[in-house]
Amino acid sequence: MAECKIKVLKRLVMPDLAKEYVFSEVSLCPRLSEGQEFLVSSTLDKPDGFCDWAWNDIHKFVTVLSRGGNYSEDIFHGWMKNSASMVACCTDGVRPVVFEIKRVAD
Repeated sequence: MAECKIKVLKRLVMPDLAKEYVFSEVSLCPRLSEGQEFLVSSTLDKPDGFCDWAWNDIHKFVTVLSRGGNYSEDIFHGWMKNSASMVACCTDGVRPVVFEIKRVAD
């Protein structure tokens, strides 16, 4: 099994959705920063300091990549340029965070 690296690519805010659905003012996710990186060992434990909710959302992608799977072949043919990576985000619809998940070692 391989280790994987998670990199925070982008934090977003959807102001129109926040205005319509959220009681208070919304800012970028305060838990993570763009460029921040986390290493996931082959035991697939959530990295220290990583958001629990985001981990729940992207854990499936980490699992597939760490086990040698990819997102550029078979039903994903033509999707990801790098077969050892995936771009995914947390499911916060008002202030999502986008991640690169990459297999780094076998």
